[in-house]
Amino acid sequence: MLPIDVAAHSSRWRGRHPLEKALLGIGLTVTAVCLPPWPGGPLVAAATLTVLLGPAGVAGRQLWRAFRIPLGFCFTGALPLLFAVGGPAGPVSLAPDGPRLAAELLLRTSAASLGLLLFAFTTPVSDVLPRLVRAGVPAPVVDVALVMYRIGFLLLDSMAQVRRAQAARLGHTGRAAVWRSLAGLAATSFVRAFDRAARLQAGLAGRGYDGALRVLVPEAALSWRFLAATAGLLAALTTLTLTLKGLYL
Repeated sequence: MLPIDVAAHSSRWRGRHPLEKALLGIGLTVTAVCLPPWPGGPLVAAATLTVLLGPAGVAGRQLWRAFRIPLGFCFTGALPLLFAVGGPAGPVSLAPDGPRLAAELLLRTSAASLGLLLFAFTTPVSDVLPRLVRAGVPAPVVDVALVMYRIGFLLLDSMAQVRRAQAARLGHTGRAAVWRSLAGLAATSFVRAFDRAARLQAGLAGRGYDGALRVLVPEAALSWRFLAATAGLLAALTTLTLTLKGLYL
């Protein structure tokens, strides 16, 4: 399992209803996107970090290891805003409002990413997908998502085994060896993925699969206190952001 999935399964909020955590995490994400990036972005990011490191009990090192990947995409997306293509200044030049636009985009996207990580760090996928059927999502769609989720982990495990075998056979000692090992890894993983999928299909057929995967879903009641606290937090962030924005103007 990936570290973020391990953290989600052992989270303090594992017993809470996924809808509660979805409203909180996605609500913070929507708030970060809709509010003015300054001071909305830093306020939403600070509130999300407080919830993640405090009540949710996420370790700081785990959070950073997961956050640095979307943060890299945030920087990559903001970087082109610094430049302008064409015009009297030349083929490529610094955009007049580039630093401001890049900073606003970075603040908004990084804060929104933290909101999604809040939901991911506290809610396993296995708790969410079965409940989607009750929400009206067709059962075959949910079954395909569950199977693909499982195959993804099997594929990652197979790739890790192949890489360890290649390293034990000195497959990473030079640039040429690394490229050969990479090609072999891709070919072997491709073949193993089809083999695992065929075995999974045979296993489902042997167990009388009739078009629906029936799994036990742990019961969880909605906490109206949690929902009220979520609404209060989002309202407070919105009010504080708009108030500070008015003072700056």
